[in-house]
Amino acid sequence: MKSFLVILILAGFLFLGNGLSAQKHSTVKFGLCTDVHLPTMHDSEYRITTFIDAMKKENPDFIIELGDFNTPEPKYAKYFDIWNSFPGEKYHVIGNHEMDGGTTREEALEYRNMKSGYYSFNKNGFHFIVLDGNDKKDPNAKGYKQFIGPEQVEWLKSELANVTTPVVIFSHQGLAHYSSADEEYGVENYKQMQEILETHNRQNPSAKVIGCFNGHTHYDYAENINGIWYITITSMSYHWLGEKYAHLQYGEEVDKNFRWIKYTAPFKEPLFTTVEISSKGTIKIAGKKSEWVGKTPWELGYPVELKKYMRPAISKRNLKFSLK
Repeated sequence: MKSFLVILILAGFLFLGNGLSAQKHSTVKFGLCTDVHLPTMHDSEYRITTFIDAMKKENPDFIIELGDFNTPEPKYAKYFDIWNSFPGEKYHVIGNHEMDGGTTREEALEYRNMKSGYYSFNKNGFHFIVLDGNDKKDPNAKGYKQFIGPEQVEWLKSELANVTTPVVIFSHQGLAHYSSADEEYGVENYKQMQEILETHNRQNPSAKVIGCFNGHTHYDYAENINGIWYITITSMSYHWLGEKYAHLQYGEEVDKNFRWIKYTAPFKEPLFTTVEISSKGTIKIAGKKSEWVGKTPWELGYPVELKKYMRPAISKRNLKFSLK
């Protein structure tokens, strides 16, 4: 009888062990940078090279930049060559400054060998969606756009209807809204976008949208809204201050050749990060610190209430999510 009980207990442990081993957990790691603004900075080659060299050592599953990288002018071709020297998978997001200087969105896409500004791909048990926030709400509107148009919205709904794994979204303009100083950030139809994502999550708990990464604002910020993380990654290069705060940081020669640099608060070292996501329920963002070049924004009189968003760093974060 005792021998029989021992056999039953051992069999139970074997069953449990096999059950636990059958529960597969997925992990994906990617390198991330945004708002490089290569034409603005005098040391752009150093900045993008530093990122690519770091990623060659890190060897993530892929790298992605979240927009405002460069316009397709011949004089900037070497920067794309540096980017393309990464031997693994690499992806682009279209930012508003990709269309500077009269560049059309079609030209920006063609230069990057992109068929569309919105697309998707799979990696290591996760589904990644790239959105393009440069659609026009009003066809006659001038200036930069922050909108996800009807055609793209329908594509997103269709994409989400077919996913079976956790989802991560990349965009340039954010899908969450917040205000700072005299500016409003986030796509104009952010409420519609959030409702689409939240409806999907209620209906598909094991294939939720777990996080949305964006650039654009040059802020370092993360917020959980109804179970979805909205994560803003700061610029690789600087924070934009504007004409009111013009000042000299690098000297007259640099200022003469790079006319926009005087309106920025640059970071001494380039900022970028790696992100590791596990289906166990974690989003780990590697921290990276730099420092302001010259006077800080606050010494120049910039609104101090923006300190909660603005820093010469990408914050280390360990964010939690649930797939239940």
